[in-house]
Amino acid sequence: MYNSPISLEEACVDFICENLEALCEVTPLMTLSPPADGSDKPECHKEEKLTLKDDSVLPPGISDRLLEQLSEKGKLKDLTMTLFDSNIATLRNVRMRKAGKLTTKGLRMLKGHKIRSLEAIGLTVSVNDLIGCLGEWTLQNLRSLNVARSTFMAGSKYCVVVGLSKLQNLQSLNVACTEFNSHGLEIVIEDLPHLEVLNISGTQVSDISSLRKCRDRLKSLYMYNLKVSHQESVVRILLELHQLQHLDISDEQDRHPFDLLEPNPSSISDLFKPECLPHLQYLDISGAERVDEDALRDFVLAHPNMTFLGLMYLNACYDQMYVNPDHPHYRQDLVVTGLASEKQVMEGLERYPHRPIFLQKCLLNLFRITNLYRETRSDLIKLVVRGMRLHQGQYGIQMAATACLYNLTKGELANRVHPSILRDVVELSLDAMETFPSHFQLQKNTLLTLCSDRILHDISFDKYRCARLVLDSLCAFNEAAVNRMSVAICSVLAAKISTRDSSLLGAQPKYMRKLLTMVEARMATKTSDITMKFTLSALWNLTDESPATCHMFLEERGLDLFLSMLSVYEQETSIETKVLGLLNNIAEVPELRSNLMCSSFIEALRKLLHSRHIDVSYFSAGIIAHLSSDGPAVWIVDSVKREEMLQDLGQVVLKWKTPSSEMVAYRSFIPFFPLLKCYEASQVQLWAAWAIHHVCSKNAKRYCMMLVQEGGNSILQEMLDLSSDEIVKDICQSILKMVEHESNQSSENQPIEIDPVEIHIIPPSDI
Repeated sequence: MYNSPISLEEACVDFICENLEALCEVTPLMTLSPPADGSDKPECHKEEKLTLKDDSVLPPGISDRLLEQLSEKGKLKDLTMTLFDSNIATLRNVRMRKAGKLTTKGLRMLKGHKIRSLEAIGLTVSVNDLIGCLGEWTLQNLRSLNVARSTFMAGSKYCVVVGLSKLQNLQSLNVACTEFNSHGLEIVIEDLPHLEVLNISGTQVSDISSLRKCRDRLKSLYMYNLKVSHQESVVRILLELHQLQHLDISDEQDRHPFDLLEPNPSSISDLFKPECLPHLQYLDISGAERVDEDALRDFVLAHPNMTFLGLMYLNACYDQMYVNPDHPHYRQDLVVTGLASEKQVMEGLERYPHRPIFLQKCLLNLFRITNLYRETRSDLIKLVVRGMRLHQGQYGIQMAATACLYNLTKGELANRVHPSILRDVVELSLDAMETFPSHFQLQKNTLLTLCSDRILHDISFDKYRCARLVLDSLCAFNEAAVNRMSVAICSVLAAKISTRDSSLLGAQPKYMRKLLTMVEARMATKTSDITMKFTLSALWNLTDESPATCHMFLEERGLDLFLSMLSVYEQETSIETKVLGLLNNIAEVPELRSNLMCSSFIEALRKLLHSRHIDVSYFSAGIIAHLSSDGPAVWIVDSVKREEMLQDLGQVVLKWKTPSSEMVAYRSFIPFFPLLKCYEASQVQLWAAWAIHHVCSKNAKRYCMMLVQEGGNSILQEMLDLSSDEIVKDICQSILKMVEHESNQSSENQPIEIDPVEIHIIPPSDI
């Protein structure tokens, strides 16, 4: 079982988000608008609308969840918003945390809904434009509005907040990190009589004196990173807000040296009088200056209903009453953020996703804490991933986060993490690699995470992109661990991507040159370590059914190198097998076979054909079969006659004992078909038929269907009529019986979808 499995609803919503094109259709619409030239004739506009193909209706909860997920995945744009037409969807609690791609055209879809809470973060259109897109019911009944990191200007020179005045029943307003200023604060305090929760963090508000007008109703005030003039009056004003239950006056901005010269600086500790703010339950003073720890301790003791205390970057977090359960004043129900314990760090990650300095500090401490973890912690992985996604351009956060992800997913820990969570881990790791290509340690961190059997074999992600970035890292850094991990990852991924993608990678000179250089360096010292084997596997898989990669291999003088390896690594089966496997790929390309027609290689190949190791013999036989299939006219080697080689080929294949397990894997049988049609050389047909029979007998579900889909069964049927070799015909008949049996089995059971992209599975000993 996985740790923290997702719910069925989450899985369904995620599926819809990832398959919008398949589940929806785009319908053209004609709309009319008032004429721009003042005439009586309205203007006609062509627009598009997204609808579900089966005319489904989205119920309220699902509508809200789907909109939120589309936003989180960055797929929310004007066309996507048309899916939420009020005739088929019901929106109540709208959360659009990535609303930067929306214009008023898309936002107008909100007009037909009765919305109670609205988050539209990162808008590029103005907040006033957003409010203009809301229906009358929403304007009268909206309770909560969050427009953090949006804009009140959008082309205007001034911060216009007049639209907020229309929301007469608004109770909660978040304008954090906008151009909202002191004048705007005065307006909303006057015009929004029910306002109880206000977040003005990181705004341009410099005077909070207008808050006095709502001192009898304001319950929550967030002023994180707010630079207020006349600091000495801030504490006095806050003390007047006697109904406050939540107060955030934290500050993570670096202080200017001249701030230290401020005459008679006010101390935040003036707030900590036991009788002040009697209803306070939440207090965040992280990063504050001049905190009197004794006064703070007395204040907390005088407020038994307090449930949260933010102490990031404060020595106060180490106070025993906050970390030691045996302390007489320790309270289990009081949540504290800080760096003194794992619990404090976790709370910091949970509560400060948008505060980069706090977040980075938490991640650095989390790395230290998780270094010896032995239990899967999906909750922590989600927090790290969230931080990475929100701060993709900040190296410090990405560096610390990639280190944490390795600690949290290494070894057996990844086996109990849900695939959807691991997919996020991979995607964010790749984003970090792409954003910071020249930072060695970050690249190494991501490679450590990616070099995982669980991730590489079981998780769905963009494997081509991953392989490309890993190869870029391999070329950028010449370090033993990076080299080893990079080729290990590529050796697996190259077998899982399409031949088109493997050709795009393999045809890049810098990639081929780097891989061959690594092989050459190890051959010079006759090294056959794990890095060598992974590198050979990567080259083998990249050249499979990829003429472009085979051409590049030859252009970079790979053939001379590999022919030398056959003598340097004689009798080293694992090396010989990989070398011959790659040369077999070259032999499959008709126009490249002439490169293999040299006496020294053919003589060595004849010797390897008789190897007592079947895998060495098998791939040697494959090369011989391909070289012989073009007929006697192109066999230009005099030292070994074609007839002699074919005779050896037939005798060796007939002596093979069928291996107990699948010896090789193929992504296609198409390269075998010309060999099956080589009637003038039955030994060539024999090898091809034996190879197909071998993999079909070991993995019938996969290969029998592949054979039928590619038309191989018709060729085998034809051979029964045309071949003169009874042994070849017997093998063909046996394959056709397996195909028939598997077809009958499949018709009785559920259809089985076959993954067509495996090839050359790396032996477990190489991993």
